[in-house]
Amino acid sequence: MSSLQAVARPLHNRLGERWTPLAVALLLCAALILLLTLIFNNPSPSSSGYRMGVLLVDRWTTVFPYPFTIQNLEHVIFAVGLGELWVRWRTARRELAFVEQRYLPEDEHTVLQAEDLGPIRRAVSGKFDGENGFLPSLIDLCVLQFQASRSVDQTVSVLNSSLELISHRVDLRYQLSRYFSWLIPTIGFVGTVVGIAATLSVVSSGKPDLGLLAATLTVAFDTTIVALIESAILVLLMNVVQGKEERAVNLAGQYALRNLINRLYSGKAPD
Repeated sequence: MSSLQAVARPLHNRLGERWTPLAVALLLCAALILLLTLIFNNPSPSSSGYRMGVLLVDRWTTVFPYPFTIQNLEHVIFAVGLGELWVRWRTARRELAFVEQRYLPEDEHTVLQAEDLGPIRRAVSGKFDGENGFLPSLIDLCVLQFQASRSVDQTVSVLNSSLELISHRVDLRYQLSRYFSWLIPTIGFVGTVVGIAATLSVVSSGKPDLGLLAATLTVAFDTTIVALIESAILVLLMNVVQGKEERAVNLAGQYALRNLINRLYSGKAPD
């Protein structure tokens, strides 16, 4: 039972770290939509907030039933994307913090042999899993390889292979964010097509209502404006956060190479 609890506890923690920020982001998004609804509650086109209400939440047009509008759907997806990036940013910060833990000697004179590596491996034990803990996992793998083979070359090969796998894993973590950055403008274009179709329907009636015509055209353009702005923000933040996490991978590799690989001594005399 204790072993099952030990496995379940990290899994529960990882799920909490991932889904809690997403839930918070959705709640904040719902609160923001409610706030905008209360602020822009005047249906008169002559009011100062009418245009902003139409632009931000499609408050007063009749193409989509409020609050189930294209803009609100874009806001929800945008909020989920921000929550996902918040999870990735926290992970990147945690990975960068590992480099500052000084698991390895950093002076200019220490040389490490196989018998010196046991305490180092114990120091990083439990600090990593299959997804997180770049530096502790690299140190653990390199120590195991050197203790098994007494070969610095094979240890370097393991380090390089592990860094490639970690870099690929980091890139895969941003698939969902990339999908959101594509989905938002796609939904905006859907709103544009629906708005144009509604406009053509009004024109085809023979005696179009100019007010209704303007409202449907407004929906066509506003959905795309909001989508492009939110998508641009999401792509910018995604690149910043991914760069931070990739920097953590690079620093972990440099730290392991400089303070572990370069200090290894197999005890064999040169030929």
